[in-house]
Amino acid sequence: MRTTVALLFTALALARPAAAKEPDAGTIERITGLAPEVKDGVAKVSVPRSDLSVTVDGVRLAPFQGLTTWAAFARSGDKTIVMGDMTLAEDEVSPAMSAALDNGLEVTALHNHFSFDHPPILFMHIGGTGTTERLATGVRKTLDAVKEVRARAATPGEGFGGAAIPATSTLDPKSLEAILGGTAQAKDGMVKFVFGRTTSMHGSTMGAAMGVNTWAAFAGSPEAAVVDGDVAMLESELQGVLKALRAAKINVVAIHTHMIHEQPRIMFLHYWGKGTAADLARGIKQALATERK
Repeated sequence: MRTTVALLFTALALARPAAAKEPDAGTIERITGLAPEVKDGVAKVSVPRSDLSVTVDGVRLAPFQGLTTWAAFARSGDKTIVMGDMTLAEDEVSPAMSAALDNGLEVTALHNHFSFDHPPILFMHIGGTGTTERLATGVRKTLDAVKEVRARAATPGEGFGGAAIPATSTLDPKSLEAILGGTAQAKDGMVKFVFGRTTSMHGSTMGAAMGVNTWAAFAGSPEAAVVDGDVAMLESELQGVLKALRAAKINVVAIHTHMIHEQPRIMFLHYWGKGTAADLARGIKQALATERK
């Protein structure tokens, strides 16, 4: 009987899942320069944005109220997972996004958390899987990019800079059609392209006419133009599109969804770029090529 009980306890012990490994807090601290809080198998580093003076609806906001950058690390088998949220002034978004993408992290959302905030604050969500060293380095590079922006100017900027854009637009649709393909809409010297995608929702197919589309609107002159628009893409296409836009120095200003329960799931990102009309069109073309791969 004792032998049977002993064998039973041994079998139960072997069947019980092994305790999850904790992330390497020492490596995370060494690389990020931040001491993580370790709890429930997660190592979390935080950077309160006390360097920003932010008011929301006229109320001064403390970092404790949601004005804190953070990144949380956990183990998954032989890999590490990171998830986080970068609290950013508008002029910090593009440098932080480029740093994250260039250093092995994914950017998964970009949006606001407040209304009537001064200066405007955006939140960029990051993620990734890989080695602890690689992910911690990505977080450190992203944080460093933010520090570099604030080292140049303590007060957040109010524009992207670049050449002044003429008030009257004088763009020729034919020259942009030659780069992007398709037939453009033209109005008052402005040029707009629309490229449809499809998904299904509530048993019906949804396409360009229902808002499932990528579009780009150009204004200004051939030498000094702006482009704004929206890219509709599959989740698997998001990172490639982001990298293509940032390589073309086109600023991503929002990443989110527009629908629920659609299949396949469609992500949307909004962008704004300045430059020559041809360079901007080539940047959008590269993003579209990446999107369709």
